[in-house]
Amino acid sequence: MSLAPATQPSPGGAAARGTIRVLIIDDSAVVRQILAQELARDPEIEVVGTAADPYAGRDKIVQLQPHVITLDVEMPRMDGITFLRKLMRYHPLPVIIVSSLTARGGELAMEALQAGAVEVMCKPGSSYSVGDLSVELIDKIKAAARAKPLRPVAPPTASPSSTDTSAAPAGPERLSMTRTTNKVVAIGCSTGGTEALRHVLAALPANAPGIVVVQHMPEQFTRSFADRLNELSAMEVKEAENGDSVIPGRALIAPGNYHMLLRRSGARYYVEVKSGPLVSRHRPSVDVLFKSVARYAGRNAVGVIMTGMGRDGAEGMKEMKDAGAVNIAEDESTCVVFGMPKEAIAAGGVDHIVPLPQIAPRLLSLV
Repeated sequence: MSLAPATQPSPGGAAARGTIRVLIIDDSAVVRQILAQELARDPEIEVVGTAADPYAGRDKIVQLQPHVITLDVEMPRMDGITFLRKLMRYHPLPVIIVSSLTARGGELAMEALQAGAVEVMCKPGSSYSVGDLSVELIDKIKAAARAKPLRPVAPPTASPSSTDTSAAPAGPERLSMTRTTNKVVAIGCSTGGTEALRHVLAALPANAPGIVVVQHMPEQFTRSFADRLNELSAMEVKEAENGDSVIPGRALIAPGNYHMLLRRSGARYYVEVKSGPLVSRHRPSVDVLFKSVARYAGRNAVGVIMTGMGRDGAEGMKEMKDAGAVNIAEDESTCVVFGMPKEAIAAGGVDHIVPLPQIAPRLLSLV
């Protein structure tokens, strides 16, 4: 995605002409309509267009040449923070972030400001009305129209030396957002895991966060296993197919003989199902799933590792913890085989160790 540089209005130019051209980028049609109606009440502001995602927003920016942009964070295809960074690099404009995730002083708000936003606002909630928002937003748009957008400055990097470990190759780029509305739960298990999974999923409500599961099981059994769990659970449980969305109320079981990885497109999480070599002696591998969750969900994830032989999942769970996820391991007292949880604990990737009956309640308390 690229934005060709274009001639920018000079600071104060919009105000001098008396009309501030505003583009609204938000995936909610209701929000776009409300913001457009509220902003239109001010004679100094003209809403020149709206867009449902950053890709459509890019085209509208080039076409309509707005003076100020209001931008949501959670959107399809690309999240607002990523788009903001690209915009500030190629086509800097005053941007006001308007999102339910950006409570004043929160970490995501700080990230948006560091990326180049001139202001951050929270969408209306129980104590914050549309009227309050519109009054404040109009004032901030007028101020933003006079602001000179600045490209974010990259943090300084130390020069490498023969003794400097920072010169070593970096790990995979973090592709997760600092915070998302919907969380992801990643579960790994093996020997004894079929009954452990049944116990956990049956205890979760229909609106539980989206769940991705690797259970070591032969190819011909995973579909019928998922169908059985679907009958016993309030959630929808299905054998994962490539491209399936990870959404609240759904649990996806990795198909036998295929790896399953978490991916992200904008605010949407989905799974990739693919073949490949054995990893940690398994396909599907818990390590493969957990490492992808660390990279794409980060602190928006909760990991669970339960009964099973071997150490599949230990390395991936440590990567999840390092990325900010909170992890649960099944206690030895209820494990059929205390192998995988033991290895994950030894690797330093576990935050909570609880017996099987307490896993579902603990999981819900964390998300």
